[in-house]
Amino acid sequence: MDSQRTILVIALLVLSFFMFQQWQLKGGNTPGIDPTSAPQVTEPAPNADVPEVTGDIPVAGNDGSVPAAETTAVTGDTVIVETDVLRVEISLRGGDLIKAELLQHADRLGEEARYTILYQRPGNLHIAQSGLIGPDGVDSADSRPVYSVPQRRYEINGDTLRIPLTYTQADGTEITKTYLFTRGDYAINVEYLVVNNSDRAKTMNMYGQLKQTMIDGGRDSMFMPTYRGAAYSSESQRYKKYSFKNIQDRALSINTPAGWVAMLEHYFVTAWVPDQDVTNRIYTNSNAVGEGMVGFIGPAHTIAPGESLELRSALYMGPKNQARLKELAEHLNLTVDYGFLWWLAQPIYWLLSLLQSIVINWGLAIILVTIIIKSLLYPLTKAQYVSMAKMRKIAPKMKEMKEKFGDDRQKMSAAMMKMYKEEKVNPLGGCLPMLLQLPIFLALYWVLLESPEIRHADFILWINDLSSRDPYFVLPLLMGASMWLMQRLQPTPVTDPMQAKILQFMPVIFTVFFLFFPAGLVLYWLVSNLISITQMTWIYRQIDKQDSNKSKVKAR
Repeated sequence: MDSQRTILVIALLVLSFFMFQQWQLKGGNTPGIDPTSAPQVTEPAPNADVPEVTGDIPVAGNDGSVPAAETTAVTGDTVIVETDVLRVEISLRGGDLIKAELLQHADRLGEEARYTILYQRPGNLHIAQSGLIGPDGVDSADSRPVYSVPQRRYEINGDTLRIPLTYTQADGTEITKTYLFTRGDYAINVEYLVVNNSDRAKTMNMYGQLKQTMIDGGRDSMFMPTYRGAAYSSESQRYKKYSFKNIQDRALSINTPAGWVAMLEHYFVTAWVPDQDVTNRIYTNSNAVGEGMVGFIGPAHTIAPGESLELRSALYMGPKNQARLKELAEHLNLTVDYGFLWWLAQPIYWLLSLLQSIVINWGLAIILVTIIIKSLLYPLTKAQYVSMAKMRKIAPKMKEMKEKFGDDRQKMSAAMMKMYKEEKVNPLGGCLPMLLQLPIFLALYWVLLESPEIRHADFILWINDLSSRDPYFVLPLLMGASMWLMQRLQPTPVTDPMQAKILQFMPVIFTVFFLFFPAGLVLYWLVSNLISITQMTWIYRQIDKQDSNKSKVKAR
């Protein structure tokens, strides 16, 4: 296989990869690190103390009743809380988070509007709910407690900020729902303190869920497809996507130690992390108005008269920061989904982040990563270009054989194999390094697609977002030109006319592909081509010099 034919194979593999990836997302069957052929659903053991999940809010009992779905999540007053990274709105009805803005992330490049990760708009919502359910819980689809607060606006001044919401039942039971914000952190601790002032024992569970309108709201394309939907982690699944289609087709119900649930979108994630020291139930549900839910239910707790109970969980809503997500819960960092090449993408991400911390420019970091990768592959690259140089030298002989044997492919192949043996040429010598670059290319593609640090990352001049395509297509055109030059330096293969024409158009085909790729990825491929051209030219000159010296020695 000659090098140019290898390029054709790589092009077909890349195109097939993007088509398969798009089919996965559109079809709703998008497995994570541990793929299965169908959603894994296990029924929990019967337990009268475990609430059912039948409506918008999990309900107690086993009568199978389905409460009316809520079409709106909040009525009444709200509380505004602002930290250095978050601005959130909390409904006093139920204490749900109905809006959250990420103050350090613009909605679109160059705009003042901040990215809104939680919202409630006509016909479209994404909110984080939590409460107390079970035999004596105060939250249901028909009734939510209306909390009281000391004030309606809060702003963080120190390192932490506590927002207590209080509610007292008719029998004197006091419930305090506290949101604990930390400076610089997108994770919020949610704590419940229940003081049983009644004359009987009370049993209740804590739940938390994410509710989102099940519509495709992604800004993606064939070359930058993104997943929007639910995901969870359990004892048997480190990380599993559960699309809106899965939610509609079959509700999930799994009992698991620890675990977490999340709603994913491009670069950002919202996740409930329950108590990791107990067994929780992971569930999904949907309602009649097209809203999907993924949530957890903690174990039942009984509070004796005069006693108190503390329950806690954490809510993360922000960029997919791998280090912070890993601290919050095991495998939560896998929501930064690098696909089946995660084992290669993660060290590339680590190296890229390390270099960026030194040069303070993601574009320069990508260039340095490219240089390092090309340096590591140089021994193979040298073997590839030595093989190409030998192929160039025997090209005239191959042309003569083509003219001699014509369309007799059998004799042509036999003669070529004999010549390869005599000239000590390995026709496959140029393939391996090019094929090795394919997984590196795809791994870096996922790193640039998934890592929020690349979002809106500036490089130079007009390239102010390495995660988006070059607005003026300069990098793709330069990449195409570099590919054309590489093609000119490589030996001309002996092929049929149709294949020769296809190979001639490969730089154009690749350029069209790369018009829509993230600028950071095109930058990597362009720099890789430029380094390859330099290496190729240097090696060819060294070989020519050696051959010239050998000819002089023979002439003497």
